[in-house]
Amino acid sequence: MKSGIIILATLTGAVRDRVREVQQRYDPKLASLVMPHLTITGSSGMGPISTRTSVDELRARLEPITSTTPPMSLPLGPPERFPQTNVIALPLDPHGPLRVLHDRIKGSGLLYEQPRFPFTPHITLSLFPELAPAKLRKLLAIRITEPVQIAAIECWQTLDIIETTRLLELPLTGAPTGA
Repeated sequence: MKSGIIILATLTGAVRDRVREVQQRYDPKLASLVMPHLTITGSSGMGPISTRTSVDELRARLEPITSTTPPMSLPLGPPERFPQTNVIALPLDPHGPLRVLHDRIKGSGLLYEQPRFPFTPHITLSLFPELAPAKLRKLLAIRITEPVQIAAIECWQTLDIIETTRLLELPLTGAPTGA
């Protein structure tokens, strides 16, 4: 993971508990380091935001977006392995309201690095271990049918996966479409 500021949404409720259970079973190191979350920016579609960005600037650029974005309920796809890696993640649809949020953040004027991958919103289940084939098959067979509820975004400064600091949390307070 590169140093920078990433944007994510911490999972809540039953989905958080289920993801945490899966992480503890298949990647205890990951489970001990981070709360289950949905990665919105920083690893795909938009690289990490510059660490020179102040909290005031983050707030100024992101609040107009979060104040007009309603909370989201998003279905999860079945686990997938990222190509040429040991990373297993639950994908989310890269189109629709999550894509709109991502693209608005990307176009907000924040300074960020070029992404390494196209926009691939996901929840990481296993990051560190290379799983034995039988264990990998079991992990890929898991299904989480409850949708993810996104009611806020969080900005985290990362120096590496172990050294992180939450800088800002902003609720999604926009009115639902058609309201």
